[in-house]
Amino acid sequence: QVQLVESGGGLVQPGGSLRLSCVVSGTLSRFNTMGWYRQAPGKQRELVATITPGSSRTDYADSVKDRFSISRDNAKNTLYLQMNSLKPEDTAVYYCRLGSSNYWGQGTQVTVSS
Repeated sequence: QVQLVESGGGLVQPGGSLRLSCVVSGTLSRFNTMGWYRQAPGKQRELVATITPGSSRTDYADSVKDRFSISRDNAKNTLYLQMNSLKPEDTAVYYCRLGSSNYWGQGTQVTVSS
């Protein structure tokens, strides 16, 4: 049974940082492109960042470029998202996804507020 479990969300002040983690079990994620998505209240879920299996390529939404960094540790079957210089508009539930499959995590809430 494939499971993805995110952690690391929370409340942070504008300009602060958070690091999200996504642990994959039930399959080897190292063969898949992995991605982080987010969904703010009243908005559609949007792609934040992706990373290829060997970490040779990463892509980011324009809104987070130069502030967020996606990485992975294939030995630990874990995906990360380092978020710096957070803004109130980054407030959302953040999800990880296995490739383009229907396997998603349950989400972790990130709230940026003073």
